[in-house]
Amino acid sequence: MAFWWPLIVLAFAYAICRFLLMLIPPNVPSIDVDASDVLDDGNQTQDNSFIYIPPRGRTQQSDKKVQCYEPATMKYLGYFPALSSEEVQERVAQARKAQKIWAKSSFKQRRQFLRILLKYIIEHQELICEISSRDTGKTMVDASLGEIMTTCEKITWLLSEGEKWLKPEYRSAGRSMIYKRAKVEFHPLGVIGAIVSWNYPFHNILNPMLAAVFSGNSIVIKVSENASWSGCFYFRIIQAALAAVGAPENLVDVITGFAETGEALVSSVDKIIFVGSPGVGRMIMRNASETLTPLTLELGGKDAFIVCDDVDVPHVAQIAVRAALQSSGQNCAGAERFYVHRDIYSSFVSQVTKIVKSVSAGPPLAGKYDMGAICLQEHSEKLQNLVNDALDKGAEIVARGSFGHLSEGAVDQYFPPTVIVNVNHTMKLMQEEAFGPIMPIMKFSSDEEVVKLANDSRYGLGCAVFSGSQRRAREIASQLHCGVAAINDFASNYMCQSLPFGGVKDSGFGRFAGVEGLRACCLVKSVVEDRWWPYIKTIIPKPIRYPISENGFEFQESLVEVLYGLNIWDRLRALVNVLKVLSEQNTPSSRRKDD
Repeated sequence: MAFWWPLIVLAFAYAICRFLLMLIPPNVPSIDVDASDVLDDGNQTQDNSFIYIPPRGRTQQSDKKVQCYEPATMKYLGYFPALSSEEVQERVAQARKAQKIWAKSSFKQRRQFLRILLKYIIEHQELICEISSRDTGKTMVDASLGEIMTTCEKITWLLSEGEKWLKPEYRSAGRSMIYKRAKVEFHPLGVIGAIVSWNYPFHNILNPMLAAVFSGNSIVIKVSENASWSGCFYFRIIQAALAAVGAPENLVDVITGFAETGEALVSSVDKIIFVGSPGVGRMIMRNASETLTPLTLELGGKDAFIVCDDVDVPHVAQIAVRAALQSSGQNCAGAERFYVHRDIYSSFVSQVTKIVKSVSAGPPLAGKYDMGAICLQEHSEKLQNLVNDALDKGAEIVARGSFGHLSEGAVDQYFPPTVIVNVNHTMKLMQEEAFGPIMPIMKFSSDEEVVKLANDSRYGLGCAVFSGSQRRAREIASQLHCGVAAINDFASNYMCQSLPFGGVKDSGFGRFAGVEGLRACCLVKSVVEDRWWPYIKTIIPKPIRYPISENGFEFQESLVEVLYGLNIWDRLRALVNVLKVLSEQNTPSSRRKDD
């Protein structure tokens, strides 16, 4: 017992010291980011004081600038240049110069960059959420859930574990190379290109940027033409944090534009990360094939939300509505198909109906609405067409949310939360990504049936399975062909930033987030070196030296059996034969024959 006491005392003292160190706040400088021109303080300049009327039936692609406006109020926010191919290539060239400097930076410097960002985000949550809300129409609460919390979790995970996963990883050298040391090294790729969607303008910029910069890369991010105003402000935050740690200029760049801008980025960088639709993803893949540029594609989904007959119905109904209206519905990254066991179908629909009828849509910054405006121009028409197709094929609307005070001329920018029953897979609503606040609910009778239904989709991003038996929920989820699964919860995966995120089928391939996403920004290099150099090193046995002897193959055949034979006696017999061949090579007669 006397032997253990000193160790216990030392361990206790170490724990106390660690605790006391945690009480000392880290020395993290503050950064100042000018937000005077983005705050809606009522003192708008003439350029951004009018209501913007976007051209219907065509996009801005032919314009030389990206027009920005609030989808909730149609208030004009300003414009940004649509960069040409030459301008994009110049930006990438500048980023490449900066990366060569940053690649030599220490993890201490990179962690300080993350801490500065984290401090600013925590201290300016309201500003960041308001910018996101104004540019996309989501509510402040949804902006906090989808923009702030996920980004803070990403930064915290990188601070805690990022360096560990980028250090060389030692592997087994195997039997034939037992005298070697094998490892995997992770080197920065160079310039990462990211083309990101509009639904989470803050997180979609920070997510690839954090992984790229922490792993020693530079990054050029093309923001969506539907969220350029917010993206360019968020860029100021990144620039200020980089300057505070002495990072080279142009290490991170944000560019604006349309298809030409994106195509130029794809052909100029060392890797592309794309978040968007399958159609655009295919075009990017075709362009990337010309230069063999590697890709990570996250192309959306049609996630299944499965409710078994042994659940707490009111509890799951509340989660289901949040899943259907995730990010206010207009930015839906949530469930789009709901499968409910027939034994609880009626009670579930009743609970959901009650909740949805209490939901109201209105200007998000008013603070009293559960949903904001549709971000994409004319997207509400697409949603209505999906609903009409379902109604024509026998579906029924059982509940719709209400509208609050809407700005004049902006009614078509809103779509009420809608619950639809009697749906089936012949309906477009159950096959096409809606990206809106629609909740189609379908019955199922058995676990086997719901697995078939959930897999009957060209998408394969995520799923959520609810059951009173966790084992049953796991069994169902294990059979679903998707990249992300939540058991008795929804969207919890994305708050675990140690986990990779991505899908299969038309939902894309490759992963971001987690260890896999961090290392995906790296050149993965295999390295083998002598373990006990210079005392033990590779020597080519005489039978297989040039010119190869007559019994060279016999020697090699026996050597393979020595190393990999399944039976110990066969391996010993082969070893005897190896030694026999070697001894023959060393006899004088063998040497004379070789001469």
